[in-house]
Amino acid sequence: MPSTYKKDKPWDTDDIDKWKEEAFTPDQNLGGTFSEESSFATLFPKYRELYLKQSWPMITRALEKHGIACTLDLVEGSMTVKTTRKTFDPAAILKARDLIKLLARSVPAPQAVKILEDGMACDVIKVRGLVTNKERFVKRRQRILGPNGSTLKALELLTQTYILVQGNTVSAMGGYKSLKEVRRVVEDCMANIHPIYHIKELMIKRELAKDPELKNENWDRFLPHFKKRNLTKRRKPFRVTEKKAAYTPFPPPQEKSKVDLQIESGEYFLGKQAKERATKERREEAMRDKMEERKRKREEAFEAPKEEAEVKKKRKKRKVEAAEEA
Repeated sequence: MPSTYKKDKPWDTDDIDKWKEEAFTPDQNLGGTFSEESSFATLFPKYRELYLKQSWPMITRALEKHGIACTLDLVEGSMTVKTTRKTFDPAAILKARDLIKLLARSVPAPQAVKILEDGMACDVIKVRGLVTNKERFVKRRQRILGPNGSTLKALELLTQTYILVQGNTVSAMGGYKSLKEVRRVVEDCMANIHPIYHIKELMIKRELAKDPELKNENWDRFLPHFKKRNLTKRRKPFRVTEKKAAYTPFPPPQEKSKVDLQIESGEYFLGKQAKERATKERREEAMRDKMEERKRKREEAFEAPKEEAEVKKKRKKRKVEAAEEA
C-alpha cells in the first residue's frame, strides 16, 4: 500500500524484495530457553547403518548450528534428536525430525541437511498401500522413474524439487506448492495415470506464467484434457460350457461300424483279389489327382499376364453390346 506521506525515501528502492522472510536469529527469541525438552526418534534399516555412521559428524555439525542435539544408536538402529539449552528456534526441532526421517528413507546426507533451510519442506509418500497387486505396483513405480530416470528428472526440473523413489515410499524435498504437485503426480501414477500427462500440463503452466497478460487469468482453456481410452474387456470364463440339447427319452442312433459300411458299399462280398484291386485303383486315382494339381500350379508361373489394352477392348465391346440391346 503506497504511503500518503509524500516524502522521498532513498532507502526504498525497486530491487528490495518486501516479501522476503528474514532468517530467525537468537536475538528474536524473547521467550528465552524452552521449559521442557522435546525429542523425536526414528528407526532406520540395517543397510543404512554404515552410511549413517560415516556421515554422522557432518549431520551433528549441521544440527549444532540450530542448537539441536542428536544421537545415533547402532544397537537399537534408531536416530534421536532433541532440544537443548542453546535451542533458540521453536521450529528447529521439527526440521530435525524431518531430517532423520529423510535419512532413514535413504536420502543422501548432503541433500537431507538442506531441510534445515527456511522455505524447504519434505513429504514422504507411502505408495505401497495404493496398489494391492505387487507386480502392478512395481510396474507403476517404474513409471515414475521412466527410461534411464528421464521422467523423474523432468519432474524434478519442472517442480524444482528433489525426488527419491526408494522401496515402498517416494521422498520429496522442495517448496510447499511444489510438494503438492509431486504428491498429485505420484498418487495419480499409482492410480494408472501416466506421469507424462502431468509433465505436459506443468510445461504449459510454466510457459503461461511467463506471459504477463495471461498470468492472472484462468488457464483451463490452454491445458490439455485427456480422455480415457481404455477399451472395455469382456470377461472370459475359464470353462466354456456348451449349451445342452433338448432332453429326449430316446438314446442317439448307434454309429455304423466298418463292417456295416463295407456291406452297404458291397465291398464285403468281394474276394481277396478284388478287394486289393479296388484299393489299388483308389490309391492310383488319388495320386493322379495330386499330379494334375501340381502340374497346374507349375504352369501358372508361365502364364502371361493380361494386358490393359485387351481388358479395355473387352470393356468397350461389352458397353457397345449393352447399348445395342437397349
